[in-house]
Amino acid sequence: MNRTTIRETTFQLIYSLEIQKQEDLEEAIELYKEGNESIDKKAEEYLREAIFGIQKNKEEINKQIEKNLKSDWKMERISKVDLAILKLAIYELKYTEIPFKVVINEAIELAKKYGEESSKKFVNGILASIIKEEEGKA
Repeated sequence: MNRTTIRETTFQLIYSLEIQKQEDLEEAIELYKEGNESIDKKAEEYLREAIFGIQKNKEEINKQIEKNLKSDWKMERISKVDLAILKLAIYELKYTEIPFKVVINEAIELAKKYGEESSKKFVNGILASIIKEEEGKA
């Protein structure tokens, strides 16, 4: 599996966790692997890192999303697809060494493929705000 496919697979699991509100992440990963035989060792490693990393840093990731929403928006209003994309992208931006241009490009591609017409613009706007904020701290 290439990195884009691994990321897409991880996004799909994050999305299913958003829908199902499953608490046992280990069980969710195992069930997901059973249904996707194409998941190799490298993909599973990234999947686990991302899922547990997002869980561990959930409050900070959610704060980043909320802080960068327009004032009349609430988290509950964001589609589950966009939310899953944002959680994965913010995790990658904050807690991995993946270059931000790659993270944003991949997130936009996921938004185009899985989201609504406005998803691409929405996801790009949130992530661009986070990048600007991070660059301001540097």
